[in-house]
Amino acid sequence: MSIVMIVVEFDVKPDKRNDFVTLMGKHAKLSQAEDGCLQFDIMIPGDSDSTVYFVERWRDQAALDVHSKLPRMAENREIYTPWLNGRKASRGTPV
Repeated sequence: MSIVMIVVEFDVKPDKRNDFVTLMGKHAKLSQAEDGCLQFDIMIPGDSDSTVYFVERWRDQAALDVHSKLPRMAENREIYTPWLNGRKASRGTPV
């Protein structure tokens, strides 16, 4: 069993960032209640009006796999994809 960490950087259209944060704030709260979710935070940097980060920590790949297959993942993605200019994700294990 190996902890999985993910950092996702979203480049959100500035006029949609508040909508994105509201939508994904609800998602984060639901995710935090999932079995195997050790951390799910949303971070807004002070030097950008379009960047939003997710910082996630999962007990193991199996817990992340269950999370990834939840219907709300596809539902949220369908809503927010038009609001994005792009996104980058990095994953690894803590040291």
